[in-house]
Formats: sequence, structure tokens, C-alpha cells
Amino acid sequence: MYKIIPWSPDLDLSSFYEQAKNRGFVNNASQKMLVDSLAKEKEWCVWILYYNDKAVGSVGAHSFPEMGDNCYRIAARTCVFSDMLPMDTLRTRNQIVTHQHATSQFLIPACIEWVPKGSRLFITSNESDVGTQRLVHRIFGPAMEATGQMLRIREMMYRGTEQTIWELYPTKFLEELAKYKKW
Repeated sequence: MYKIIPWSPDLDLSSFYEQAKNRGFVNNASQKMLVDSLAKEKEWCVWILYYNDKAVGSVGAHSFPEMGDNCYRIAARTCVFSDMLPMDTLRTRNQIVTHQHATSQFLIPACIEWVPKGSRLFITSNESDVGTQRLVHRIFGPAMEATGQMLRIREMMYRGTEQTIWELYPTKFLEELAKYKKW
């Protein structure tokens, strides 16, 4: 049913890119925006989430020297076509903190597994209308912070936008994830 695989140039993502474009996920609507923009980083990876062999989501991670040595930005370019999944999720605070959404079930764990052990992990958010950034900024980040899984670190200009930098605590995140139903 679900599988998440690293991006490679031989994947046919034309339908995924078209869906992303139609849904307003500008950062996921082409290889240039989804992959090539992250491929400029020293270390990077992009994953594609499939459900029943259809690409329904993506996420990226990359080195984040702006925050120091051994730091990584995760959950970059996150998008999920939740209406293409058996359950519509990531709409309520409860679904967020009980990890009943594809981002916590598949996307963030892929990023955590990829980064070197002992790394510091960061998620960025902003007030942008692009994709679901405001959801992350106003609901996801504060909900995860309230449960001790993330902490709002600071604001900074990053990639041409004023961003909020959240630190994700992978051990706490994985402990919390293990408490709830896995898909």
C-alpha cells in the first residue's frame, strides 16, 4: 500500500508534478523546484511517497550549515495529496500530536533515518500562502512544541523569505510516534 523511496531521475513523476501544480504546491510542481533546488546543497535527499503505486507526496532534507555543523533541514518540500489516501488527515491538532497523518508516519521518519546520528534537525515555516506553510507555521509547529517534540528556535531570513526555525527532537518524536497506531 504505502512506500517511500528516494527520488531518482528514472522516476516518472509527470502526473505528480501536474497534481502539485493544480493544487498550488508550487515547490513540488517540477523537478526544478522539488529536486534541483535542494540538489545544490552539500548533502541532500528527496523522497517520494506512494500509495497503491501512485505518487501522492514528497519530502526533502539537506545540510543546513546556517544553523551550525552537523545540522540538517528536514521536511523541506513536504506535500501530501491527502485526498488520495484512505483517510484525510493533518487537519486537527489531535491528528498532529497523535501522528495520524502521512507526514509523521512516513515523511519525517525518512528524513530522520537519512541524517547522521546525533545531528540537529530543523523544520522551517512561514506565513506564506504557498502549499501548506501556514498550517505548519500556525498549527503543526505549535502543537509539536506543546508536546516537547519541537522547539521554536528563532526567525531568520532564509531562501529569500522570513522563516521560523523549529528544532525537531528526533528521539522524542520517535518515542511519541511509537505510542500511536502505525498505518
